[in-house]
Amino acid sequence: MLGRLALIASATLALCACDGNATREIRVVGSSTVYPFTTAVAEAFVNARSGRTAPVIESIGSGAGLRRFCEGVGAQFPDIANASRRMTRNEYDRCQANKVGPIEEIVIGLDGVALAESNQGPKLQLSKRDIYRALAANPGGRPNQARTWRDVNPALPAIPILVMGPPSTSGTRDAFVELMLAPGCLEADPEAEALRASADPAQFDARCHRIRDDGPYVDKGENDNLIVQGLAQNPNALGIFGYSYLEENQSRLHGVPIGGVAPSYGTIADGRYPGARPLYLYVKTRHLKAVPGLKDFLLLYANLWGPTGPLVKRGLIAAPETMRATMTDRIHRQIPLDPADLK
Repeated sequence: MLGRLALIASATLALCACDGNATREIRVVGSSTVYPFTTAVAEAFVNARSGRTAPVIESIGSGAGLRRFCEGVGAQFPDIANASRRMTRNEYDRCQANKVGPIEEIVIGLDGVALAESNQGPKLQLSKRDIYRALAANPGGRPNQARTWRDVNPALPAIPILVMGPPSTSGTRDAFVELMLAPGCLEADPEAEALRASADPAQFDARCHRIRDDGPYVDKGENDNLIVQGLAQNPNALGIFGYSYLEENQSRLHGVPIGGVAPSYGTIADGRYPGARPLYLYVKTRHLKAVPGLKDFLLLYANLWGPTGPLVKRGLIAAPETMRATMTDRIHRQIPLDPADLK
């Protein structure tokens, strides 16, 4: 009983530390893909009322952001995590082990994991099977020997495979694996389905989820602009990043069609593009009262994420109307995430 009271007292003191500082800024960490949208909302938040402290937003990747978000509750910990993939059950459990308490999950809109190349590039058209054979560490259970796109598919040009993408901490990389690499594995490898259903998920992971690290895939870190710059310097390379970065740079880049479908606002919104995915905010419910303006910040986000709003002009794909209404209601009523829904 005394231990439980000590935990409650500790949490209360931590929250008071937030509430006692009227100038305490909103703190956000996480995804580089969500970063430009949250930054735009932060600018509007400051401009809407004089005297507001500017939110502090760090782009460190979804995985790293959720890890920091889950370290605890109180003034020294982030209020919000940006994420370009859904929180996992293990991450949620880590939050609860650190006494974070209820967490709100808010879908802010949609995005696409885009493959892009320079407008001076070879105009590749790929399938998920091609992507798997080019970038998986162990396609078919054997170390990847492919060096050119023609090694992957005789219909493709004999140019070196060079794909610049995000690191292992990135939600964009996680989404790329889930939406393109693993489906390509299931199409190309007749043994993959049995491995997925087996009692040993490590075998499926090794064959279908692991990206090669022997040169053709280049980790460019969490700054997607470095990938954009790399494509300008090497017209034969491909890049992987969120659709908003492709839209920002259409004067020099274009999307690579996957299965005959190129990434665009329309193909992502209607789900035809295979790299379509939701984007998330995770918010500590206990910080909503303790951090001045935090709920107002979330409501402003909801006001800006519609089809004619400024976030769409920055590259966000607006979520369907019913989903936007559900998320706005979730913010108003502070409805917590049900961990039973997580994997």
